Amino acid sequence: MFSLLISLLPIFAILAMLLIWKKPADITGVAGWAVVSILAFLFFDTSIEVIARSTAAGAVKSLPVTLIVAASLLQMAFMQTTGALKRVIIFIKTIALNDKAVQIIMINVGFGTLMVSVGATPVSLLPPILLAMGYTTYSAIALPAIGYDSLCTYALLGAPVVVFVDVMNGYLAKADPAAAPVTLGMVAGVFCLFVPIVATMIGFCMLWIADRWNGIKKGFVPCILAGAVIAAIAYLTSKADNLVPLTGLICGTAVILAMVAYLKLRGKKIIDRSILTADELQFEKNMPLWKALVPWALLIVLILALNIPKPLFDFFYYQFTMPVTGLAADGSPIATRLIWNAYTWIFVSVLLSIPFLRPTGDQIRTTLVIWGKRAPRPAFAAAIFFCIGEVMNLSGFSMTEQAFTTPSMIRVLADKSAEVFQNGYVFVSPFIGLLGGFITGSEASTIGMFGKYALTTATNLGSSPPVMILITAGVAFGAGLASVISPAKLQNAAASIDRLGEEIKVIPLAFIFSLILVTATAVLAGFYIIAGIIH
Repeated sequence: MFSLLISLLPIFAILAMLLIWKKPADITGVAGWAVVSILAFLFFDTSIEVIARSTAAGAVKSLPVTLIVAASLLQMAFMQTTGALKRVIIFIKTIALNDKAVQIIMINVGFGTLMVSVGATPVSLLPPILLAMGYTTYSAIALPAIGYDSLCTYALLGAPVVVFVDVMNGYLAKADPAAAPVTLGMVAGVFCLFVPIVATMIGFCMLWIADRWNGIKKGFVPCILAGAVIAAIAYLTSKADNLVPLTGLICGTAVILAMVAYLKLRGKKIIDRSILTADELQFEKNMPLWKALVPWALLIVLILALNIPKPLFDFFYYQFTMPVTGLAADGSPIATRLIWNAYTWIFVSVLLSIPFLRPTGDQIRTTLVIWGKRAPRPAFAAAIFFCIGEVMNLSGFSMTEQAFTTPSMIRVLADKSAEVFQNGYVFVSPFIGLLGGFITGSEASTIGMFGKYALTTATNLGSSPPVMILITAGVAFGAGLASVISPAKLQNAAASIDRLGEEIKVIPLAFIFSLILVTATAVLAGFYIIAGIIH
C-alpha cells in the first residue's frame, strides 16, 4: 500500500498544482518531474543516471509533439505578421451565415479539424472569428475546444497516433521480442471504432452549447451527416498505414464539402460577404485568398507527396527511422523519423511560402520575436510530461543488472489496477485518459505518460494484443476528449479574445459533456470486448 501511495503522489502533486495553486502546464510539469524523480531515487532504488537518461529519452520521444508545436507556432506567427491569417479569418467569417447549425459544424469540426491537422490552433484562431460573427463569449471559447475532439488522435498530421504506435511497439518488443509489431493501420482500425458515436455526440454537444434544444433540432440532420462522413473517412484511412496520418486532414475537408453540399441542396447561400466591414473588403482586394493559403497548401502537398506513394511512406516511416541509440537507460533505440515527421515539412512550407507572401525584413523579425515568445513554453510543457512518464516507467531499473530490482511506479499502479478493477478495467481506462488529458493538456503527452501503465495493466489481466490496443486506445481517446476541460486550451481560447477568466464559466458544463463522452467511450470499449468484436 505504501508503494501505491508513493506512486500516486506525483499525480496528486500535479493535480494540486493545477487545481489549487492554478499553475500553468509547464511549471506544473517541472514540479511533477521533480517530485517523481525524488520519489524514484528515495523509494524505488533508482540511480541519478537512470533518472537523467530517462528524462533525456522522454524529451527525445516527445519530439513528434514538441517540434510540431514549435513549427506550427512559427507558421502561425508568419501568417499573422504577413496578413495571411487575417485574410483567412475574413473568409471564414462569411461562411453559412443563414444556417447557424451548419456554420457551427463547418467551422468548428470541418475547419477546426483541418486547421489543427496542418498545424494551426483552433482555440487560438477560431474564438475571435466566432465572437465577430455574433456568438457569445461562452460559445466562442467552448466550441473550438470541443469541435475536433473526436479526431484529436489524428491531429497535427497524426502525431498522437504515431506516438501511440511507438509506445505500443516498444512495450511489446520488451515483453516478447518475437512479437509482430503493430502498425498504424491496426491501431487506427481500433480508434475508428469509437469515432461514429463520439463524433456525432460532439456535434450535438456543440449545438446544445450554441442554442440548447432548439440548436439540436435545427442541426439534427447536418450533425448526423458530419458524424457519418467522419466515421466513413476514419474507417477508410485505417485500411492503409500511409493514409492514417492524413485522417484529420481528409476528415476536415470532407466535412466542409458535405456541409457545402447540404447547403446547396437546401438552396441556401454558402458565402455571404454582407457581414464584412469596409476595411475587410479592402483587405480582401489587396490579398487574394489563394496567396493567404499558400503556407498550408504547400504543407498539404508536401505531406501528401510523402505519404500517398506507399514505397516512399514505407521507407521513411519503417526503414529510415534515424534512431537515437545509447541514450535510454534500458538500451532501447528511439526512432525519430526526422525526415518523415510533419514538423520538418511545416518548417519547409514556411520557407517555401516566402516568395509568395514576400514578407519585409521587419515582418520576418516580428515573426521570430512572436515565435520566441509563444513557442518555448507550450513545447516544453508537452515534453516535460513525456519525461515524467519515462521516469515513472523506468523507476527501479538498474543499468548494472539491466533489469528492474524494484517494481516501477507504473508496475505498482498497473498491478493494483488489475487487482481492483479486474476485467472491468476496460471501462476505467478512458477515465484515466480523461485525467491524463486534463493534467497534460495533450493526448500525445498522455500517451507518453500513461500508455505503458495501461499496457502493463492489460498484460496483468491476460489480455490479447488486440484487447491491449483497445484498452490503451481508451486511454488515448479519453485524453483527446479532455480538450474541452483542459485549462491550458480554455485559457488560450479566452486569451485570444481578451476574456481571460471567462474560461472558468465554461468548465462546469464542459466537464459534464466530457464525462458523458468519456462514458460513451467506456461503454463502447466494453461492448466491443463483450460482443467479441475485439478479442
